[in-house]
Amino acid sequence: MAYSSSLSDQEWKIIEPLLPQKKQTRPPLWSKRQILDGIFYQLKNGCNWCDLPRDLPPYSTVFWYYKQWRDTGIVDEIMDKLHSKVREQAQKNRSGQP
Repeated sequence: MAYSSSLSDQEWKIIEPLLPQKKQTRPPLWSKRQILDGIFYQLKNGCNWCDLPRDLPPYSTVFWYYKQWRDTGIVDEIMDKLHSKVREQAQKNRSGQP
C-alpha cells in the first residue's frame, strides 16, 4: 500500500545511491526503500514509531535504520540532495520554464 509519504520511483532513483551498500550474507526481509517509506511515514505523520502501519517494516527495524543513518550523516546527506533538487526545480520555474 502506498502512502502520501511513500517514495516515488523518481525520488528513489535520487536517494538509492546515497544509502550505504553492505555485503549481505542473506537476503534482507525488507528493502531499503520500504524502510525509508516507514521513516518518512513516521516523520510526516508524527506518530509513535510503534504505531507504524502493519504493511510497513516493523517499527524496531525502521527505527534502528533511522538511528544508524542519522548518526552516520546519511539522513543529512539525503536532505541536502533533495533540497538541492528542489532549488533546481524552483529556478526552472522562476525563469518561466515548465
